[in-house]
Amino acid sequence: MENRNYWLDESRLGPQVGLPDNAENNKGNNSLYAFPFILGLIGLFYQIKKDGKNASVVGLLFFFTGIAIVVYLNQKPFEPRERDYAYAASFYAFAIWIGLGVLAIYDFLQSKMNQMASATAATAVCLLAVPTIMAKEEWDDHDRSNRYIARDFARNYLESCAPNAILFTNGDNDTFPLWYAQEVEGIRTDVRVVCLELLNTDWYIDQMVHKAYKSEPVPFSLKKDQYRQGTRDVVLFHERGIKGNISVKELMEFVRSEDKANKLEVQSGTFYNYFPTRNMSVPVDSATVVNNGTVPKELAGRIVKSIDWTIQGNYVQKNDLMVIDLLSQNDWKRPIYFAATAPASSYLNLAPYLQLEGLAYRLVPIKQTAAEQQQETRIATDTMYNNIMTKFVWGGMEKKDVFLDDVFVRSCALNVRQRIAALGSALAAEGKKEQAIKVLDKCLEITPEENVPFDGTIFSIAIAYYQAGADKKANDLANKLFDNFEKNMKYYGSFKSRDRVSFISDIERTQEIMERLIYFTDMFKQPELSKQFEARYNTILQTYGLSPKMNQ
Repeated sequence: MENRNYWLDESRLGPQVGLPDNAENNKGNNSLYAFPFILGLIGLFYQIKKDGKNASVVGLLFFFTGIAIVVYLNQKPFEPRERDYAYAASFYAFAIWIGLGVLAIYDFLQSKMNQMASATAATAVCLLAVPTIMAKEEWDDHDRSNRYIARDFARNYLESCAPNAILFTNGDNDTFPLWYAQEVEGIRTDVRVVCLELLNTDWYIDQMVHKAYKSEPVPFSLKKDQYRQGTRDVVLFHERGIKGNISVKELMEFVRSEDKANKLEVQSGTFYNYFPTRNMSVPVDSATVVNNGTVPKELAGRIVKSIDWTIQGNYVQKNDLMVIDLLSQNDWKRPIYFAATAPASSYLNLAPYLQLEGLAYRLVPIKQTAAEQQQETRIATDTMYNNIMTKFVWGGMEKKDVFLDDVFVRSCALNVRQRIAALGSALAAEGKKEQAIKVLDKCLEITPEENVPFDGTIFSIAIAYYQAGADKKANDLANKLFDNFEKNMKYYGSFKSRDRVSFISDIERTQEIMERLIYFTDMFKQPELSKQFEARYNTILQTYGLSPKMNQ
């Protein structure tokens, strides 16, 4: 895409020359020349001049459905998706002015030429200046054709799970596509999807205790009158000096109790159920978990006698209480998973006992080693490899002519790169280097640079290639990544010093990646490449007066 260096853009956005590739070649990099805005202003002033009373009506509509709602809603800066639908009525009001702008141009031209010619000219000018330019500029980044990522990734989450599993998801973005996949397309209806956000409500728990599709009811011990709204919405922790970890069955029996002796009086006449300790335990029957496939036979020696863990904080909300209740009743009969996109806080501090099997973590009675914790988590390499190579589908993400907006890139594509990079490293560590190379090749195939810009996630892919012995592929990626970040640094340097402060974290993150590339290319015995990177990096530091961020 050609550089678009306009003074108005530079005054708001900074230098428009030398943009990083992921910005300059972004399909959302559009220039409308402010024509829709200008045409709307023409219509506004035209209506004020011709019909002030109606102009005030449209103006009030615009104000109260736009500016006033901005103040009233006070939305936080970052949302998981655009919230501009809240201001839809103000768009309608401005569209009225755009329409009147066409009439204003017609009236102006009518004084210069005959009626037919002025009507034709006004129509042609306005069509070319607004809808034609908008279609030309914005079609490619609004085109949703051949993109089925939401549905196919929902399938991938479900296919990450063993039969008859319980899968905990976090919020609506994680959950609704899975509901669609099961309800409409009948995909993996044996998996019970449990939305943790909704598990705070009694009506949703009511649904969980009934069979759905091919999935059996979720095993809870709490009865309806014990989890109804206003009851056990919050369960406190009140340490009573109990030593060791206590079985969740015993703890839930205590929490279910209606005896006031087993409740905490927080103020006169107000009693809360509470846990007498944060240290919990889930017993493990090794024969059961081996026989039902929770743990493969070759890992039977790593099975712990019980999952012992401590919950942080001063209380748990109802959704966490229900998870604890499920753990007390499940007895390892059904596989339990957490969606990989769920925040770590949703795992109830059980992370050391989770293993990655695709796009979901499975709770297993095997505690991670120190090496596994360094790689974020333990990975069931054979299971995850099979899922990615044979079961997962990619919704068009792998097709270079399919548009991926930033939301899909962040939540799907980059997430996939991170998970596959971890799998590649784990396979290489197990000596399965051929499989590691194949799955890393698959990753680059399904996340092409044209759709998913090369960023820090490619660093992990490159390292995994080095670990698998594919030095040429690793060097090619390292070169490309260093080029990208070098261009980023030069772009940052084109800003005035006072303006760099606003994105100092981006600069530091870029420096960190570049320094890691220097370090790891040397560590994996690529001295020439490492020296080349170091020389180019030192030139950037000297040019822009920066200091190294890491001790190499």
